[in-house]
Amino acid sequence: MAKKIRKQTLALKSYLDKVNEEDISDSQDVQRKFCWDKSAINELIVTVLTDDYIPPIILGEEELGESLVQQYIVDGMQRSSSLVWFRYGNYEISSAIENSIIEYQEKKIENGKVCKDDENNVIWESKKFDIKKKTFAELPKVLQKKFDDYQIEIAIHQDCTMEQISKLVRRYNNHKAMNAVQKAFTYVDNYARKIRNIVDLDFFKNCGDYPEVEKPKGTYERVVMESVMLMFHPDKWKKMPKDIGKYLNENSSDQEFDTLKNLLNRLENIVDDKFHDIFNIKDSFIWFAHFHKCAQFGLSDKKIEEFLTEFQSNLHNKTFAEYENNSFDTIDNGKGTKDKKVIIQKLDMLEKLMIEFLHFDTEIEDENIEEDNEPMTDEQFINENVGIDIDLVYENMDLYIDSLDDLLDNTVKIGSRLLEPDNRQSLLAMVAYSYKEDKDLDDWLTDYSGNNNTYFMDQKQNYLHMVESLEEYNRVLDKQAV
Repeated sequence: MAKKIRKQTLALKSYLDKVNEEDISDSQDVQRKFCWDKSAINELIVTVLTDDYIPPIILGEEELGESLVQQYIVDGMQRSSSLVWFRYGNYEISSAIENSIIEYQEKKIENGKVCKDDENNVIWESKKFDIKKKTFAELPKVLQKKFDDYQIEIAIHQDCTMEQISKLVRRYNNHKAMNAVQKAFTYVDNYARKIRNIVDLDFFKNCGDYPEVEKPKGTYERVVMESVMLMFHPDKWKKMPKDIGKYLNENSSDQEFDTLKNLLNRLENIVDDKFHDIFNIKDSFIWFAHFHKCAQFGLSDKKIEEFLTEFQSNLHNKTFAEYENNSFDTIDNGKGTKDKKVIIQKLDMLEKLMIEFLHFDTEIEDENIEEDNEPMTDEQFINENVGIDIDLVYENMDLYIDSLDDLLDNTVKIGSRLLEPDNRQSLLAMVAYSYKEDKDLDDWLTDYSGNNNTYFMDQKQNYLHMVESLEEYNRVLDKQAV
């Protein structure tokens, strides 16, 4: 026969008094000890002060005989103990609390008297109070009363033995709390749906090493969040998933997640089982950021696959003198692999390895080029690639040169490889392109030079890549302006 369940609602102070006075016991035989941290306590207090919902407290009522009963907390011991500690134990809300500003209304008081309007109605005023580092006694009287009057729901299992109450404790507490990564995901609610759509891509099912057992743990979502963070906000890199989630929620865009999605769709055609050691839960975000950054190289799918093969065979253990003769492998196997310094080093290593790989490949191709081929003049290059009449190019060449010099002085830091003489031809073509298409380059080149420190030796390829980058930059701006 089903046990009767009695429901009731009490003012929070009334309920806490019953717990404090042991009318309701918080020490049932199998009940776990108090284990909440301060962040959980803080959020519960905010829930009460903002009059939000708290699930019912579940009690078990033991029959003692002769119409006597003892009530035990079955589910809600952590909540009850936290609120008792705040109400009666001088608990101080920590400074790390989110949403610490509590809004409330209060009667307007002047000269010790309640203010009223011409119709004798009470005049109310809106107030705000920061509860950081405050105890219950330090709250405004209005908030103290709001806390005490909060209505808490209670469900009581009646006519129980202690054994039955123990079973109820086991049943109601048979759940698993959010882990740190799952909780971090709740902070990126603006883009949560996009992240989930990326997680469901075939790339994670068919490519690399992504164990299915990790998916329910929120690990895939973490990989996506870390990837977007490193691809678009490397200077603001955060080590902790929660901090990444909060930053992206405020500073990311749909375009950034769409770019990652497009990259993964492309890589799906390249990555297969033989690259499991590269595309895994630990390092994927590094590789995604690398290939996003290396869009400047204009690599074909075949060339990317060749680089991955060469990296896996030889380049992974190539040492770098500037990094104390460490290789990608030695840094990857060290401690602090999510530290910003380590991540930037790994990205820089991959970029250097990519440049070396492409340079070697270019040298092979150059062997087939006849030595008597004359290089293009700047004017010929602009004429052929920008599509401006050669006479007009000659006429405006001084303008292009002066404009480029001013542009570089204002946007590119001294020491950047973008300033090397071999790169000047494509930059001149970009200036000519900007005049032809009426495009502004200043903001774009500031952004571009901040995220790129290399260029293609093939100046046509470099020019086409910069045009694509400029157009993408303007598309993002147009979208943000809508």
